[in-house]
Amino acid sequence: MSTATRADSVRDRIVSAAKAEFSQYGIAGARIDRIAKAARTSKERVYAYFSSKVALYRFVSTQELAAVSEATGMDPTDLPGYAGRLHDYFTEHPDRFRLMSWGQLELDADDSRPHDAFRETVTGKVEQLREAQEAGRLDDGWDPVDILVFVHQISTAWAAQPDLLTPARRRPRHVPGGAPGRHRRGRRAPVSGDREELTGPRPWAMEARLASVVPGRLGGE
Repeated sequence: MSTATRADSVRDRIVSAAKAEFSQYGIAGARIDRIAKAARTSKERVYAYFSSKVALYRFVSTQELAAVSEATGMDPTDLPGYAGRLHDYFTEHPDRFRLMSWGQLELDADDSRPHDAFRETVTGKVEQLREAQEAGRLDDGWDPVDILVFVHQISTAWAAQPDLLTPARRRPRHVPGGAPGRHRRGRRAPVSGDREELTGPRPWAMEARLASVVPGRLGGE
């Protein structure tokens, strides 16, 4: 094994260990010595690759941001579909949801570094929404930032409440005529607007749900 290959292997182990550590303990609670031990290396080697614990967190969370963006892909003209994909991704990967959430809780929101991946991603999505509004493909009565916030909050609601999902509730309940995955799809349906997974005439379209959150914002004051 070449020196470069060994270095890449060590770095990959550090990144993998850091993801698990940050997901469990957050940024403040994470310890470099535990990361080094899990990665089968030394603290000195960790700091040789990453200048600080925050720098290491930013690296692994940026990797995860790229992964979730690729897996979910926002289409401004199909926000229910986007919300459904986010819901599926984070309920299937709760550790990744925790990893991303710690940064929102602990990092300085006023940090003005020019190439912050999170800020660039959010700005890009807001611009996508604004362009769809200008093209007449999305209701322009909403601030695009508000749209993005509501969609993200709706789609991550279950992942953000693991304490409500007891082991008993995680087991799919019997649904007449249903299949093993129907219970999870039933949770996804009100997120994505999938009428086939819902019963009754209730209007589950995204605009109807958002209107119930902020009365008067859609369909006139």
